[in-house]
Order: sequence, then C-alpha cells, then structure tokens
Amino acid sequence: MTNTAPTSVLVTGATGNVGRPLVEQLLAAGHRVRALTRNPGDAELPAETDLVTGDLTDARSLDVAFGGMEAAHLIGFDGADNSPLGNGEQIAEIAVRKGVRRVTLLEGDMEKSDLERAVEASGLAVTGLAPVEFMSNVLEWAESIRAEGVVRDGFPDIPSAMVHDADIASVAAVALTDTTGEHAGREYRLTGPEALTAPQKVAVLAEVLGRPIRFEELARDQIVGQWREQGWSHGDIEFFLAMRTNPPGAGYTVLPTVEEVTGRPARTFAQWVAEHRAAFS
Repeated sequence: MTNTAPTSVLVTGATGNVGRPLVEQLLAAGHRVRALTRNPGDAELPAETDLVTGDLTDARSLDVAFGGMEAAHLIGFDGADNSPLGNGEQIAEIAVRKGVRRVTLLEGDMEKSDLERAVEASGLAVTGLAPVEFMSNVLEWAESIRAEGVVRDGFPDIPSAMVHDADIASVAAVALTDTTGEHAGREYRLTGPEALTAPQKVAVLAEVLGRPIRFEELARDQIVGQWREQGWSHGDIEFFLAMRTNPPGAGYTVLPTVEEVTGRPARTFAQWVAEHRAAFS
C-alpha cells in the first residue's frame, strides 16, 4: 500500500466475500477499521475491528458509522438480497458531511447504480471496482462434489476470467489508503490471471483436492429450471442466460489490473481451491 500512515476506514458489506478479506488486510497493515454489519454478534471479524450496527439501507445508522472515518468501502446494492440501493444521495451526503474523503464502490451491475451516480456527483474521491465472476461462486458446486464427486452445469464452452475475492479486497485496500489521488476517478475492471471453462475449473478442483471429479453437462432448460426453483425473477434469468450464452468480452478477457494496482500477481483458481479445501471435503 502506498500510504504508510494509518488510515481510518469504514467497511460496509463487512461480512461479505470482499468485505471480510478487506477488513483483515487493512488491519494487518495497521489501519483502523470500522465494520458496518446488521448482526455484530455473528460477524466473526477480528477482535480489533470496531463493529457498528446498521446497514446502508438505513441512513440513520450511517451518521455513527461514517463519523471520524477518512475512507469508506461501499457496495452499490443491499447485501441482504442484492437489490439496488435507492438512497444513494443520502449515503453520499452523510459521507461528505462526516468528513469522508475517499471511497471505493463495489459495483454489482453493468449499469450505474443510484449510489454510484451520487458519490460521483458528491466531490468524493471515488474508485470503482468492477470485478468479473467471483471465484467464490464455485462454492455452489460444493455440495455435489462432497456427496457425489460430480459437478452439473451448463454452457461448458464459455470461459470466465474469474477473480479471487481477496484480490478485489486488495485493490480496494490500496485505493482506500492511498493519499496521492492516483486512484481517484478510476474504474478498475478486475480479473484473475486465466480464463477457464466449467470443465477446466472441475479439472483444477480435482487436481488440487486430489480426487476424481466428473463434469456432467446440463441442458439449457435444466439450468433455467434450477434458477426458477431458486427464486430468481424472469429478468434475472434473462440476464443470466445472456451472460452464459453470449457473454461480453470483459467476462473472459484477462487483464493485469490487480498486479498493476497492488504490485502482486492476481491469485490463481488453484490457490483459491487450496484455501477452501474444507468446503469440498
């Protein structure tokens, strides 16, 4: 990280896939971290974390959360159900009023969110984080791997340049603690170091876990049926299909952004599997 002086950072979405490693990385580097969480008693964050009860949808909880913070990591959606936030202007106004100077914004959609537009108009130094597929999405396969040694999925020819969740956190940590302004106004598209298809991911899982895992291809109708059973809306399913059948090049194009920002190569999928071995055993 560029800045060696301790920074006070608020992390929202602190128990999520990006928020948790971000809290840990900031603390390890000697920064002061406040975590906004709905249930502090269940957060299981490091003891030195300053836990604050609340969430981004409740502006009343943000006065306390933003107070005394120099920087804040924000998510542009409700962490409970991934729905877009509708109070972006309130959030940005409170952050500015409380003296926050730098923010990172984890983007959850291809279109700008209400919060993204608000913070850009607020005068805050904003760094956008636009990751492709998270490696942690592979945890959806964990149950069938444990029980049957099989992965059932569709669209086997579509590659993904999926990114390690901790690498997203590492880029956020750099932007939040850097005082030079180098990262202000930037949008970082974040990928891993390789683009893998589903069968290739399964091959990596089998090699790292040291046991056979087979891939069974599902038809389009079977995949859609699963999404419906999981409660996804028609609009969500149409989006998922578009991403799986005709994905934009950004989804499978490997970029050097993680290394350019952090000075360290992006973590591989094999590293991620090794770190999460217990979930598949």
